[in-house]
Amino acid sequence: MLVHAAALHAPHVGSRSDEEFRAVNIGLTADLLADAMEADVGRALYISSTSVYGHALSCADHTVWVDELLTPRPRDIYDETKLAAERLVTTGPLPSVVLRIARCFPEPLMVRAVHLLHRAVDVADVADAVLLAADHAVTGTFNISGPHPFRRTDCPDLHRDAAAVLARRAPETGAAFRARGWALPERVDRVHDSTAAAESFGYRPRRGVQQLLGLPQ
Repeated sequence: MLVHAAALHAPHVGSRSDEEFRAVNIGLTADLLADAMEADVGRALYISSTSVYGHALSCADHTVWVDELLTPRPRDIYDETKLAAERLVTTGPLPSVVLRIARCFPEPLMVRAVHLLHRAVDVADVADAVLLAADHAVTGTFNISGPHPFRRTDCPDLHRDAAAVLARRAPETGAAFRARGWALPERVDRVHDSTAAAESFGYRPRRGVQQLLGLPQ
């Protein structure tokens, strides 16, 4: 099985040329796929990013529920080339699975906690998702995000008063924020949904904001 995670990433935007992004993220993906075919590799797993949704991730008048039905609208060369690489993988001759990984890089604790509320994932959960997807004969494209307490029906209220929704869905988390003197977000712009991954290959993220804050899970 080919597991492909190498790429130029969002922090490289502005410091690397668009041509280099295309050469690395698209050109080398094509080369790897060709090599995999020559080596009789049976399947490909590509690590992508929820960043490919781009401009579709935010809306002026409502919270966006980010599942795989959301149409990507790339906003920069990173999004553009990751999405193009996805298409190479999914339209090629190898059976393939694409994992769109939510935000998972190191951040200050308070920032990390806020993002884990609705749009981030712990890197250990990412590793679990990769192993599960590799072990199951699954194909398709799947979001990989952390656990959160929200439901799609919460989106109107999350846009108006996210703290009130959190008080209803996870009051202990709101209390933990207040005990630390951290401000809860007034508004949540998006919620990342991994339901398809859960249903297709058993992905169950365990390391969310409650685990980060040492709360009972």
